[in-house]
Amino acid sequence: MATTDLLVQLLRTLEFSPAMYLAESGIWSYPGDEALKSALADLVGDQKSISARAGAILENREVSLPRVAYPLSYTAWHDLDLRYLMTRVIDRLRGQAAECDALAAAAGDDAAAAELATEAMHSARRHADALEQSVARLRSGLQGAAPAGTGSVTPSTAS
Repeated sequence: MATTDLLVQLLRTLEFSPAMYLAESGIWSYPGDEALKSALADLVGDQKSISARAGAILENREVSLPRVAYPLSYTAWHDLDLRYLMTRVIDRLRGQAAECDALAAAAGDDAAAAELATEAMHSARRHADALEQSVARLRSGLQGAAPAGTGSVTPSTAS
């Protein structure tokens, strides 16, 4: 695989991601999901930065940039809760990390491609860990809380 192909594949890996789709589509979320929204924004910012640098290298090499076309299945996500979607985002980040690691290994003498792929791999791992922690904090905050308006009381105090 030519190193320019590696950079094109890196762009596709990053730009066609669920995180990028969620950020661009403006999916609504419940109040209280600010930590997830912030973590998602950080992830997308890092992915866009790496993508922009890869795109600049490809343009310097006179290679056409791939067009972003998200899978049609992503459009069904508009009715799903952001917390639920985070599982998919995290799973995809783990897959991205593995893909980027393979791209870095295949880069050979192309230091720029190897550096960007390695940076993308570390970024994906770091963000997956951060999102998992945010989701865990949200879940632990929800456990044990009675739904609003249920008037939950323990049997010993009810009369």
